Amino acid sequence: MSELSFIERLLDGVEVEWKPLGEVGEFIRGNGMQKKDFVEAGFPAIHYGQIYTRYGLSAEKTFTFVSNELAGKLKKAKNNDLLLATTSENDEDVVKPLAWLGDDAAISGDMMLFRHSQNVKYLAHFFQTNTFQEQKRKYITGAKVRRVSSGDLAKIPVPIPCPNNQKKSLEIQAEIVRILDAFTAHTAELTAELTARKKQYNYYRDQLLSFQEGEVEWKTLGEVAEFRRGTAITKKQTTSGDIPVVANGPLPTYFHGEQNREGETVVIARSGAYAGYVSYWNQPIFLTDAFSVHPDTKILTPKFVYHILQNKQDHIHAMKKGAGVPHVRVKEFESYSVPIPSLGEQTRIVAILDKFDALTNSITEGLPREIALRKKQYEYYRDLLLSFPKSEDVVA
Repeated sequence: MSELSFIERLLDGVEVEWKPLGEVGEFIRGNGMQKKDFVEAGFPAIHYGQIYTRYGLSAEKTFTFVSNELAGKLKKAKNNDLLLATTSENDEDVVKPLAWLGDDAAISGDMMLFRHSQNVKYLAHFFQTNTFQEQKRKYITGAKVRRVSSGDLAKIPVPIPCPNNQKKSLEIQAEIVRILDAFTAHTAELTAELTARKKQYNYYRDQLLSFQEGEVEWKTLGEVAEFRRGTAITKKQTTSGDIPVVANGPLPTYFHGEQNREGETVVIARSGAYAGYVSYWNQPIFLTDAFSVHPDTKILTPKFVYHILQNKQDHIHAMKKGAGVPHVRVKEFESYSVPIPSLGEQTRIVAILDKFDALTNSITEGLPREIALRKKQYEYYRDLLLSFPKSEDVVA
């Protein structure tokens, strides 16, 4: 069965009307609540930031509260309202939707709710489509903080199947939601599995890299490794090529036609938000705002050093100094103590940790890759199921 024939059977010849959101429901802006107003018990509440950090497309209940006195002054979300975080620092997250399926909850400013008589999850899925996103971008304003007004959102059309028969319309919407929810549920299961595997990975990594006193020799990195600073370069100074320019973050800054490191290289970002970030490269790179660690390979393998340092990533990040532009210094790493098990034991530990690392972090294999594929699958079917034909006046 083709996707098209499925949609045709689902609609069964019924009309689909694209209506402006302002005709479908009412936008209501939140008011007056800040994160500092949260209390341990009281009236359920949702701060707009939680839509980004806590929820997916839908939620049945909240886990934060404000005082009953404050709640009496605030706007309330009701079951089947669509909640919208309307501000963000990036265009993609402006108008982030949340289908509210719980009891009444107070909402904060920089959030609005959309009250309507449609299937709220149908609307939440639609707000994620490319069709909606393209319309939304035309109305985004602001420089650092990007936002969209309710007046502009009210102009954006949304497809309503069988608009003259509410019961039939909601049945069609519910079937589309059922299909799309199956994709998001699978992604959620994989994400939960990834979280569990990461905890397992961290546990075994701690066990494998913890040595009893007297079990192995310990030395400082300054005794067993050489530190080399990167070379300053700007994007204008690069030449055409595919060699990653590695600086102060997990991803290449850009690419270059020359290299200044090759083979196995352990890199520590020197400054900026990612100061202290440890990465491992086994290819030619051009190192700039960072320094590399080169152990004496007669007693330490580079990959083992990487795992040792990566296991202490939180502690290393805490070593940052400086207010404006935080940084780490080579001197502090020279005095960093590392264990020296036999090369054979290092190889065994690295092999185990590499398998866990691939499962939990690799974007080319393991669970992260599977999650990315499932998200693409959801996006494909979401846009397909919600791409109804438009009349000429809506297109115009």
